Amino acid sequence: MKICDLFTVEYGVNLELINCEITTQNDPDGVAFVARTAENNGVVAYVKRIDGLIPQKAGLISCASGGSVLSTFVQTRDFYSGRDLYVLTPKKEMTLSEKFFYCMCIQKNAYRYQYGRQANKTLKYIELPDSIPEYVYTKNISPLSTEIKNSPPTLKTDNWKMFRIGDLFSIEACKCSNAGNLAEGSDIWYIGAKKNYNGIMKKVAYADELVTKGNCIIFICNGEGSVGYTNYMDKDFIGSTTLKVGYNKNLNQYIGMFLVTVLDLERPRYSFGRKWLIHLTDTEIKLPATPDGTPDWQFMESYIKSFPYSDRI
Repeated sequence: MKICDLFTVEYGVNLELINCEITTQNDPDGVAFVARTAENNGVVAYVKRIDGLIPQKAGLISCASGGSVLSTFVQTRDFYSGRDLYVLTPKKEMTLSEKFFYCMCIQKNAYRYQYGRQANKTLKYIELPDSIPEYVYTKNISPLSTEIKNSPPTLKTDNWKMFRIGDLFSIEACKCSNAGNLAEGSDIWYIGAKKNYNGIMKKVAYADELVTKGNCIIFICNGEGSVGYTNYMDKDFIGSTTLKVGYNKNLNQYIGMFLVTVLDLERPRYSFGRKWLIHLTDTEIKLPATPDGTPDWQFMESYIKSFPYSDRI
């Protein structure tokens, strides 16, 4: 089976976010804006409804042909689509679980589109399984819900200060120099030099001498396409030697999310083959600060907790 056998594949409305009026998800006149990102179900903002332009319906599938290629999601509310985004409409009735299954299958083909290759001409011909596994029907899959209804407060950076990564974190190196030598298993995650999916490559057998402790920031110091990015990992893992990790006694999943967002803004400094390995500890980032000049960890945690779905982290 190919995508075009199961879905009608149509180009989206091709909007530019800069030309839209930004609003909040609580605005009754707001519409989700879906772009070419692998984060947040593809939703990057909420915009005002545009006269004469009917949003695409909730329940359809969005698929990026550029950017984070083949980032594929079931949209849970009406939406507008940005550039290089296709909309997949099932040709026959599908349950939500079936849609989730096909999203996963499509995303697994992303490796075919490295080095700038896009999926504009080939998307509809990507092959999918001929049948759906029984577990898709037996597991209870439902959209995430959240008890947090308000939008987060506006960030004010007037009192933010610069901090060296070497002063913020105790830095350690990850230990696996050859992933091919790892034994197959399902004990622990192996994490490599990639941003998507939190860097997770696969599960492997436990090897005590290679394990890195969790509750840390992962710094991608080397690796084509991802050097300069960071991830937060709560659990112990085995990591590639292209990674370093940072520990701080204040770190938790909420502060980790805040720090990763700020740290990733440094990524453009490490394009064109420049490595982060040498410059990591001297890199400076701007963070909220208390009156005595220390990082305001409590503000970072409270800010992330103010976001919808933060109660599901």
